[in-house]
Amino acid sequence: MASRGKELEEEIYDKVMDLKDLAKRERWWDRLFGRGSGPVAEKYSVATQVAVGGVSGWCVGYLFQKVGKVAAASVGGGLLLLQLANHSGYIQVDWKKVEKDVNKAKKQLRKTTGQTGPELNTFMEKSTDFVKKNIVVTSGFIGGFLLGLVS
Repeated sequence: MASRGKELEEEIYDKVMDLKDLAKRERWWDRLFGRGSGPVAEKYSVATQVAVGGVSGWCVGYLFQKVGKVAAASVGGGLLLLQLANHSGYIQVDWKKVEKDVNKAKKQLRKTTGQTGPELNTFMEKSTDFVKKNIVVTSGFIGGFLLGLVS
């Protein structure tokens, strides 16, 4: 009777250990996003990944906001100065030539718009693979980026 109880206990222990090993091999993000969800997902906890992604996203969003303001002010100020100089007579702009060049550029853009280069397709594939493999970090980054834009 004691040996039967011990055998049953060992059998249950083996099944529990098998379940534990299965849980280590089959993580929830593997089932959700596919196998091989990246080295980052296996090295660090989910909280660490979200924190790192959020902080880096906030920094990039904040810098993006500041640089965007400077760029917009520079372009707007340059156009304003160009218009003032033209109105005051310091420079003469040949508007017919500007219009002709703009129309030429439009035609050239229309020709090449339908064609995407192979380097763009490979970049998109690599980006998609990165996002799939590091979904937790990417989610944190996007959230941090949006917070950085509004702060």
